[in-house]
Amino acid sequence: MTRSPGTSASSETDSGLGEAELENPAQASAGGNERGIEESGRSDRPPLRLLTCGSAETGKSTLINRLLGRQNLTERRAFIVADMLRHEHDTSNLVAGASKADVALLLTDARTGIPSQTRRHALIASVLGIRRMVLAINKMDLVGFEQAAFDATAIAFASFARELGCKTFAVFPISAREGDNVGSRSERTPWYAGPCLLEYLQDLEVNADGKPLRLPAQRVDAAKSGVRGIAGTIASGSVSVGDAVAVVPSGNVSQVKTVVCAGAEVQSARVGDVVLVTLGSEIEVSAGDILVAPRARPQVADQFAAHLVWLSHDKLLPGRSYLIKLNCNTLPATVTDLKYRLDLNTLARIAAKTLAIDEVGVCNLAVARPVAFDSYDENRTTGAFILLDRYSNETVAAGVIDFALRRATNIHHQDITVGKAARSELMQHRPAVIWFTGLSGAGKSTIANCVESGLHARGVHTIMLDGDNIRHGLNKDLGFTEVDRVENIRRIGEVAKLMTEAGLIVLCAFISPFRAERRMVRELLPPGEFIEIFVDTPLQECIARDAKGLYRRALAGEIKNFTGVDQPYEVPESADLRLPGDRERPDTLAERVIEHLLRRQILV
Repeated sequence: MTRSPGTSASSETDSGLGEAELENPAQASAGGNERGIEESGRSDRPPLRLLTCGSAETGKSTLINRLLGRQNLTERRAFIVADMLRHEHDTSNLVAGASKADVALLLTDARTGIPSQTRRHALIASVLGIRRMVLAINKMDLVGFEQAAFDATAIAFASFARELGCKTFAVFPISAREGDNVGSRSERTPWYAGPCLLEYLQDLEVNADGKPLRLPAQRVDAAKSGVRGIAGTIASGSVSVGDAVAVVPSGNVSQVKTVVCAGAEVQSARVGDVVLVTLGSEIEVSAGDILVAPRARPQVADQFAAHLVWLSHDKLLPGRSYLIKLNCNTLPATVTDLKYRLDLNTLARIAAKTLAIDEVGVCNLAVARPVAFDSYDENRTTGAFILLDRYSNETVAAGVIDFALRRATNIHHQDITVGKAARSELMQHRPAVIWFTGLSGAGKSTIANCVESGLHARGVHTIMLDGDNIRHGLNKDLGFTEVDRVENIRRIGEVAKLMTEAGLIVLCAFISPFRAERRMVRELLPPGEFIEIFVDTPLQECIARDAKGLYRRALAGEIKNFTGVDQPYEVPESADLRLPGDRERPDTLAERVIEHLLRRQILV
C-alpha cells in the first residue's frame, strides 16, 4: 500500500491559534520545554507550533534535533517545538503544550504499533483543540523498512484519528537516528510516495487568527487624569482607535479612545499584544470583564458543559467546590454532573462518578455568577479554563468549554412579603446553623440533643438534623463513597439554609469528613450564621465506645469507606468551638455551646 500524507482526512475550515498570556490551560503547569528557530525576518510564513509526544524511548529528542537542524539550513519556516513529555505520565505538561500548538507530532516505535500511552496523548491533544496530527512511525530501520509493518500501524492510526475528529492527519515512515524521510526522501522506502516530514511541516497551512476581538480585562487602572485604562492581553482579533467595543457581561458599549502597546501609543494592536486601552465614555468595567466586538459577542452564563482533563492524584468529586480560573476571573465552581469518561483506547463513553489522574471526562459545571466565554471550538483562549483545589491551590484539572447550559427562562426568584428578618424578629433570636463535626462515636448527636433541650427550655425555635435520620429519607439513595459523602453534605447544606430562612437555629450533627464541604456550607450562609463545632474525641476512644458495633465491623472489613478506618477525616483547621468529647460530660459541653451562642449574640 502506498500512502501520501495529509490526504487521509481534510477540511477547508480550521481554527487558528489564538494565543494569550492570561488564564489558559497553558498556565496549568510549569515545566515543559519550548525550543525553536525564530523567524529573524527569513520568511513571511507564520511559525508552526509543534507539540511532540509519544511513549518513552520513541526517539523524540533525536527527531527534534534533526528537524531543527535541517530547518536552520532550509530557512523556509520557523518551528516552535514544545517537547512537553519529559516524563511519560506528565499530563500537565502535555496540556500546557497542546493549548498553544498547531500540530501534534506523535512518535511511535515501528515494532510496537500504537500503544495506549500514544492514544492517550492523541486524545488529550484532540480535546484541547489540535485538529492536525502527524504520526511519525520511527525506528523503521529496526524492522527492515518493511511496508507491512508501516501499513498496519498507519491503518490503525487513520481509524483512530477519524474518530477523534482530526481535520488533517498524516503518517510517515522514518528513522530519526539515520535521517530516513526526515529531512529528505529515503531510498530505503521505495513503496512510500509522500514527501519527507520536514517538507510536509514547512508547507502545512496555518490559518490566520480571523476571529472577533476578545480582550479580557486583567486589570482596570485609574490614571492620574481620572480616565480608566483596561489592561490585558488580546486573546483574539484586533483593536484600533475609534473601534466600537462592548463590555461583557454587562453589555455596555463605548468607543476605543487610546491604545498603548509596549509603552507607546499605537493606532492598533493585534492578537497576543499586551495593551492598555482607554474608552471614550465612562462605563463600568471590572477585572474579569471582556472587551469584545459588539456584533460578535461571546456567551454569558453561569453553567456550561465541558471536557475535563483531570490532573490531580485526588479524584474529582462532583458537588465539591473548586476554584475556576477563566478569562481573568477566579471564582467558585462545582462539577454538578459528570456525564461520562472517555476510554483512552476505544473512545467509548463510560458511565463514571469520578475522574482519576490522567482521565478525560465530559461534565456540567456551575460557577458562582454569570461569566463571559466562547466555546473552545470557537476560541481556544476564551473557552479554556483550569480548576484549582480551594485549600492547596493545586491545579487539579484543565478544561475546555463545549457550550453554555441555559436555565429555564420561566424560573425567577419570587418576592415574598415576610422575609428572614421578620421571622427572626418574631422569634427573638437570630437564625444560625450549628454544625457539629467529628468521628463516628465522638458524641456529636448526644451533645446536639443536649443543646437543643437547653435552647428549647429558653423558648428558642430549633430543629435538629442528624446524619442517620437524614439517610432514612432525603439521602436514602446515597452510599458512603467520597462522591456520595460530598453530595450528602451538599443537600444537607441547602436544607439547612432554607431552614434559616424560616428563622430557625438548625443543629446539624454529621461526620462531614471533608473540609471542603464544611466550607461549602459555611459559604452558603451570610457571615456569622455558620458555627462549626469540632467534637474532638480521639479515634481510640470512639472505637472503645462503639455503641453501634460499626468500628468492629469496619475493622473486620465488613463495612467499606468507614471514616477513621479506611477513609480519612480532615480535622477542622479553625473551628469556631472545640469540645473535648472524651473528657467532659455531654451536658457540660452543651452549656459551653449555649454560652458561645450568647457571646455571638445569636441568642438575645
